[in-house]
Amino acid sequence: MAEDLVLDTAIRDWVLIPLSVVMVLIGVLRYFVSMLMRSSQTPDAKIVKEGQVILRARNLRAGANFVPSKAFRARKIYFCNEENGLLFVPKGQVQNPQAQMFSDPNMAMDMMKKNLSMIIPQTLTFAWVNFFFSGFVAAVDDTQRMMQMGGFGFDPSKGLSAEKDNLDITQHDWALPNFEQRAEAVLRKVIS
Repeated sequence: MAEDLVLDTAIRDWVLIPLSVVMVLIGVLRYFVSMLMRSSQTPDAKIVKEGQVILRARNLRAGANFVPSKAFRARKIYFCNEENGLLFVPKGQVQNPQAQMFSDPNMAMDMMKKNLSMIIPQTLTFAWVNFFFSGFVAAVDDTQRMMQMGGFGFDPSKGLSAEKDNLDITQHDWALPNFEQRAEAVLRKVIS
């Protein structure tokens, strides 16, 4: 039979506990450094507006069966009209996220700051662990955060067209048949 794996108390006290404390402190330090390095840009009003339109259209799609058919059709036309609908994006206005990054140097600078704020503490942590704890254990570090650094952000025009397509194919199926009549009957009973 296999023996139980027991952690030596010296390793626990002199390796795992200090390593855990240092990792927590580095995480806190990394958070505050990233807060200091973050540029205080005000978001573009157009992007915020388009994001809000997408949320409103998504809410309409999610609650489509709880809105009367006539109201749903009116809202669907309001969002999806080919001439002036809120979700309609003319073909020439779609902007590639990579092209948007090159047109805004602050976006590239923010990405570089974010990369540096992750790479430098990571390197120092590895050097510290290697120097003090060589020969004890191999430590697992939070490298998943480094994998999440990429990306160019949110592309609102692509989101608008995708939400328009989703809303176009949404069918209305009234989830509350005869609700108005039932509610009216209940109110009449309460009133009389």
